[in-house]
Amino acid sequence: MATLDSLNEALREKAKARASSPKQPLSDIQYSAGFDILVRGSGWMTYQDFIIPQLSQLLTPLFNSRIRISALEIGPGPKSLLGYLPSHLRRKIRKYTAFEPNGLFATRLEQWLCSNSMTESPLPCLENSPNICRNSFVLQDNIGSGISTGTRDGEKYDIILFCHSMYGMMPKHRFVEQALEMLVERPHGGMVVVFHRNALYLDGLVCHRTASFPTGVVSVANDDEVLDCFAPFVAGFIMQDVDLDKAMRVEWRKVCRALGRREEAQPEHLLFSSPNVMVAFTQHATTLPELTAQVPLVVGDKTVKNREARLHRPASIIRPTEVRHVQQCVRWALKHGVGLTVIGGGHSGHCLWPNVVSVNMGAFDQVHILTAWEEDERKSDSNPGYLVVAESGCKTGDIVTKTMAAGLTVPLGARPSVGAGLWLQGGIGHLARLHGLACDAIVGAVVVSVDSGQILCVGRVPSQHWPVGAVRPENENDLLWAIKGAGTNFGVIISITFKAYTASTYSIRNWVVPLSDNLEARFKLSDFDKFVTSKLPRNFSADAYLYWDNDELHLGVTMFESSTSSLTFGMPTPTPIGTILGPEDNFKSVDSVGLFDTEMYMIGMHGGHGGGKTSSFKRCLFLKSIGAVNVANILVAAVETRPSPHCYLHLLQGGGAVGDVAADATAFGCRDWNFACVVTGVWPRDQDGTEAARAAVRWVYNVAGDLLPLSSGAYGADLGPDPRDAALAAKAFGLNRPRLARLKHSLDPHNVLAYASPLPKALMEQKLIILVTGESGAGKDYCADVWVSMMTTCTHKSLTAQAVSISDTTKREYAAATGADLNRLLWDRAYKEQHRQALTTFFQGRVRQRPRLPEEHFLNVVYGAADVDVLLITGMRDEAPVAALSHLVPDSRLLEIRVKASEERRQIRRGHYGGDDDRANNKDSKGSNNSESNTTALDYRPSLIFDNDTTGNEAAKRFAEHYLLPFAHEDLQRLARMVSQVPDFPRLGIGFRHVLGISQQPGGLALCTSLLQIHFTNDWAKVDAVACCEAGSFVYASALALRVDVPLVLIREAGKLPPPTFSVIKPSSHISSLAFNNSKEKRFEMERGVVPRGASVVVVDDVLSTGETLCAVLELLDEAGINAEDVSIMVVAEFPVHRGRELLRQRGFGRINIQSLLIFSGA
Repeated sequence: MATLDSLNEALREKAKARASSPKQPLSDIQYSAGFDILVRGSGWMTYQDFIIPQLSQLLTPLFNSRIRISALEIGPGPKSLLGYLPSHLRRKIRKYTAFEPNGLFATRLEQWLCSNSMTESPLPCLENSPNICRNSFVLQDNIGSGISTGTRDGEKYDIILFCHSMYGMMPKHRFVEQALEMLVERPHGGMVVVFHRNALYLDGLVCHRTASFPTGVVSVANDDEVLDCFAPFVAGFIMQDVDLDKAMRVEWRKVCRALGRREEAQPEHLLFSSPNVMVAFTQHATTLPELTAQVPLVVGDKTVKNREARLHRPASIIRPTEVRHVQQCVRWALKHGVGLTVIGGGHSGHCLWPNVVSVNMGAFDQVHILTAWEEDERKSDSNPGYLVVAESGCKTGDIVTKTMAAGLTVPLGARPSVGAGLWLQGGIGHLARLHGLACDAIVGAVVVSVDSGQILCVGRVPSQHWPVGAVRPENENDLLWAIKGAGTNFGVIISITFKAYTASTYSIRNWVVPLSDNLEARFKLSDFDKFVTSKLPRNFSADAYLYWDNDELHLGVTMFESSTSSLTFGMPTPTPIGTILGPEDNFKSVDSVGLFDTEMYMIGMHGGHGGGKTSSFKRCLFLKSIGAVNVANILVAAVETRPSPHCYLHLLQGGGAVGDVAADATAFGCRDWNFACVVTGVWPRDQDGTEAARAAVRWVYNVAGDLLPLSSGAYGADLGPDPRDAALAAKAFGLNRPRLARLKHSLDPHNVLAYASPLPKALMEQKLIILVTGESGAGKDYCADVWVSMMTTCTHKSLTAQAVSISDTTKREYAAATGADLNRLLWDRAYKEQHRQALTTFFQGRVRQRPRLPEEHFLNVVYGAADVDVLLITGMRDEAPVAALSHLVPDSRLLEIRVKASEERRQIRRGHYGGDDDRANNKDSKGSNNSESNTTALDYRPSLIFDNDTTGNEAAKRFAEHYLLPFAHEDLQRLARMVSQVPDFPRLGIGFRHVLGISQQPGGLALCTSLLQIHFTNDWAKVDAVACCEAGSFVYASALALRVDVPLVLIREAGKLPPPTFSVIKPSSHISSLAFNNSKEKRFEMERGVVPRGASVVVVDDVLSTGETLCAVLELLDEAGINAEDVSIMVVAEFPVHRGRELLRQRGFGRINIQSLLIFSGA
């Protein structure tokens, strides 16, 4: 698909070749007609999916920091982009100026902004009429001596926006510099934001943030009249001679039709690629000389291997030669609010990024080998082993060469030129099955913090390799954990300490098998899959290649056998694979260095990777099986549809030691796979940046998208800020994503490393997640939509809310596996009912293969909506989901609302409306009591139950007002602020939340007991007693019992209450065990007769962590004849990470209603 830029070049070239007649600029009418075609239909999707969301996200912090905003738009067209911002942002804009030279656009813009009696203005809070300057924004001769641009004298702006590209503005950096001079003064400053089609490089300027949208598409009707408007708009002119202009338009139509792509979905339209970029600048954009005066620059070749990255033009490439230079880079970035990229081996497609400073670590290229005795003076191990300290500018080949000379090796990647970026994010090599991934061998690192610029040593760093001034961070364990699998995100690495292994010798065997047809290909893949996953020992690994050569599909296989024996390999060890592939084509023995020259795609395929004159783009997914029919079909079809001859699939064997490491032991959370499928698009190097390269990249993403639902994860090492990587990034770290998100927020709070492998945003503090459950036809989606509306419009502060369906993920995976129609599964009730049983069976089968799949789906939904305050999730099928899932989001409040309706009502909805996906038509809400059956069968108690049996939404609204809106009340936030955090108590590394401290603050006890009373969802008039267990809960329970006027039941240690008593054994509390290392059990007692049998009791506790204390209390109440159904629990603060609710459920107390005022992560 040709880009608009390439279409522009072709149109201009055609005009140049066909005529020498003078050209004429477009009239306002001609320009307007072309622009309307550009932004119509799919062209508007670029604005909807990229420009408006990016602008909203970028401007929210700026607008929130001030009361009034003054805005200038340059070339807004007929409507202001600012007019599409969320309402609360638009209302901040008090002054508006625009430069719009097109008279038609200027008039339409003015009319749009000026409200009438029927509609509200898009910018409703302007203090004066909008100032529309009907001329171009032009450069002034002397920027610094005062600007006369047609705006009001001396006007300064908070935001200046270049709206629809900077075409015709030359040199572009001068226009941005002029705009920077027009921003409001520091300390607050302002922002210049540029949206531009295709790449944009602004010489000498460093951006605050940048983002890209490579998938933008413009759809143009394949109609003579339409093309006669569109082509001149793209070319930027018409011919002055009328007859010549008519002839030229005929030629231009041919050019458009030749370059435009046609698709079955839009047969009457021509499609053109319209990639867009957003670049934002602050007054710090011109501060690059401050850095280059302190730190050396790269001289000569950029030393970046990745061809994609080399197309990017960074603001500058810095080459530090000392650790202090790296510190200076980080501190400069922190001071000026800009990002950095880091170059290690230069294989990453995002190690260079436009208008961003890159730090080339090539000068840090030393490798050191030492025994553990040298590193540890205790010398307690008679066989100490060896450590390898590799600086971050080293390449894999450097390390392997030096360690092999010492008889050692480190399990690194398979190519000699890859660097630290790969090792830190996994590192899959031929020793992975025997020794694990490269990141598994990391035992220590030296890193420059991107939060402070400090030098940090984590894990095992030999004393002789500690830089001057280095310290151990307080969160050392967390940082080391994150470095092992996601290390490019958390600091600038100076050196890595690896544990070393005895060097191996390798025997290499190769097979190349022509495949006659697709059926044979699927059989071969299935046989190969069964053999390598079940019969190969760990010292073997097998790589497969699926590729096309000489008009035939081929399966290439390379088998690696490693041995630490000093004996030279003679004949190859017999293996059963010969029965599948036949005799091997060749066999040889090599050492660790020679191993680099045995890769089939480098020496055997396509003349040795196209003779070394190719560029490539790849993405990698992890597969449990390659022989399964649905997977094999995708693999074979992928090679058949390759856009260029040299594209291929590389299947690297996993398992073995890779899976021995627990998924949460390192940041690399994808461990359950047998093959890593590297989808590799290849094209001739002289076609970099052309449609051939873009087609290969699209193919890679398409194949990856087809495999993703069937995969067990994606490899994060390749991923970057390209939005097409977002879906892959969501599966790159498994269940480790929440912890990584929190650590990213903590260790890189200013997002200095914004362009590394993407991690999810940390969830907003005290996010409210509501799981809306219930049977089919109960009206869950409709209720969720009502509650979203209530949360966004009826709270005292501006909240964002969103409803999503978690079952959509399963439907997508099912459609990918079976060929079912995804759109009909999502929106067609009858069609979905036909597939309901198959969907259930499919999901259950996936869960049997991957038991933690429901948790992954939940986290994907949650982190897909990280920016909203309130998230409502429908389609949940998990039992006791709050108990099962709350530990995954320990910073958030998780509730379940069970929506009920009578069988009759649900049948009506299933017959006439959309059922589970019934938001469009369902008109029913409310509460009645004739639908008990669908909740009494549950073995747990949902947080809330809503009866949805009558018409209208009034009952749903009342329910939200009574039960949901209180969670957004300021009083809860005020109470949370009274809970101080005490570091390193009761022991080092613990962040203690002082919940009892609430009672020591003015008004704290009264506020807390008031909230306990208000948030109780049952009727206090029906409560017979408040029970509590010493000691912390005494404080809040006694005050609450006094407030609601019910008796207080005390539970104390044995011997402190007079007989007769009931008693139970209680393990030591969570905090006591932390403080004193004490697991000693205690006996707790309650007096007999203080509460009558069958009474209704509310148990009050200050903290819910492990749940052991509450279990003991409930056991005592059970002995006293109190039924679990008559007990409720009210807790001041809950710590979900300790899974107390799950313990209560396992002990048989799942049907007890548990309510918590506050939610905290940690201890």
